[in-house]
Amino acid sequence: MGNLILQMGVSLDGLVARPGRYGAGGWGTPPEDPALKQRKLDLIREAEAHLIGRNTYEEMAEFWPGSDDEYAEPMNSIPKVVFSTSLERASWPETRIARGDLSEEIAQLKQDATGNLIAWGGASFAQSLTRLGLIDEYRLVLHPVALGEGLPLFKGLTSLLHLNLVEAQTYGSGLTLLVYRLA
Repeated sequence: MGNLILQMGVSLDGLVARPGRYGAGGWGTPPEDPALKQRKLDLIREAEAHLIGRNTYEEMAEFWPGSDDEYAEPMNSIPKVVFSTSLERASWPETRIARGDLSEEIAQLKQDATGNLIAWGGASFAQSLTRLGLIDEYRLVLHPVALGEGLPLFKGLTSLLHLNLVEAQTYGSGLTLLVYRLA
């Protein structure tokens, strides 16, 4: 059985996007530390699938196929599942659209997997996964910036979410990787 890992950047005030923005929105500073980039590359390369909400999928599908960034090869070659009831077709190779019940779809993906599944967001998708208790591990890259307003990662929780910090790694760039698992 596989584990679902949420990988997201988060601001000091717990936000994952500026108001009205689906992607990073240009706030992700400072530049990514090479050691952190290697950690993320290792995680991506070991993943059995990328799980993505529609808004983030549309941004990624536009960017990664033509990119020469180090992330591009594993992002393009590893299977992707985009969760959407409105997306008509998936143009990014190795992508299928999941239209069913989110809990049931994730349960089946986890049951079929032997390794990690990585959820990339966006905010609404991550909030839904969290609210439904589907995430096994949170890998949050804490950026040394406060946005003041925007989309919070943990919006809409109906009960406390207890997590155990299993790793905290600070990088020379000022970014901090925080790894949490369910308590």
